[in-house]
Amino acid sequence: MEELDVVVSGLVFQDLVLGLPTPPRPGTEVWATDSHESPGGIANFAVALARLGLRTGMAAAFGADDLGDRLWDHLTTDEGIDLELSCKLAGWPTPLTVALAYDNDRALVTRGTTPPLSADDLITTPPKAKAVAAHLGPWPNEWLAKAKSAGSLVFADVGWDPTEQWDPTVLDQLEHCDVFLPNAGEAMAYTRTTSPAAALESLGALVPVVVVSNGTHGAEAIDGRTGERIAVPAFPVPAADTTGAGDVFAAGFIAATLWDLPLAQRVRFAALTAALSVTKLGGADAAPRWADLARWQQEHPEDRHLHALISAHSGR
Repeated sequence: MEELDVVVSGLVFQDLVLGLPTPPRPGTEVWATDSHESPGGIANFAVALARLGLRTGMAAAFGADDLGDRLWDHLTTDEGIDLELSCKLAGWPTPLTVALAYDNDRALVTRGTTPPLSADDLITTPPKAKAVAAHLGPWPNEWLAKAKSAGSLVFADVGWDPTEQWDPTVLDQLEHCDVFLPNAGEAMAYTRTTSPAAALESLGALVPVVVVSNGTHGAEAIDGRTGERIAVPAFPVPAADTTGAGDVFAAGFIAATLWDLPLAQRVRFAALTAALSVTKLGGADAAPRWADLARWQQEHPEDRHLHALISAHSGR
């Protein structure tokens, strides 16, 4: 494998997003105003990174079925993602998620089972990459320690816990991470705190850099190595679907980190990529391209710092 900018690992889904005028209620029927099929899960990370010009690889299990074949072809052919570390599994169905988007938020329903191969099974030697990123959960991620020892920056995120137990031992995996990027709900649930700020403080004791995203309330970050702490407001946009916005936020932060930007600019760029993603249906497919960022740049010439950032990196 050639050296990549980023290798990501986690569960991949096929997402079907339905835009609804109102939430569904038992015994009633709601007609969707729009719909979109898109890769989801860790593919949100991979697609968002690839669209920002980073050479991106993904380690994930795909079912050897129609959904898996479609996802594989879309990610390799249309998005240019390296799937050398991924595999197709006969007899295991590709997970399917239906996202119901309404009231500036979404609810998810997923059909699927845990894949028979873990990230440690797929990544047996440290990947050649400047950075790696993974979704943490109640499964082993020993490959992260290997990647860190090999010199990769290690980024981590978490997802929704369907048991709603939020086992704090999941945070033990942060020992091998350089950056942790949970959303506010996840951060508070895992740390047993009652505010994003308190969760940020708690997590800052476990990992060098923590960024807590909080939707329309913006994001907070802390760098425990320097003591720097910042808060960044969200970009006001009309939200069509928030599916995958946290992953796109994290991808923007990873890209900006590899560009050696200051912490505040990294968080602001991440917030912008996430904001643009929620204006369209879909997770991965809604991740912004440089053309989308350039369009925003033209419409907001007053934001000189992001204007310069976009101009400097759009040719990558």
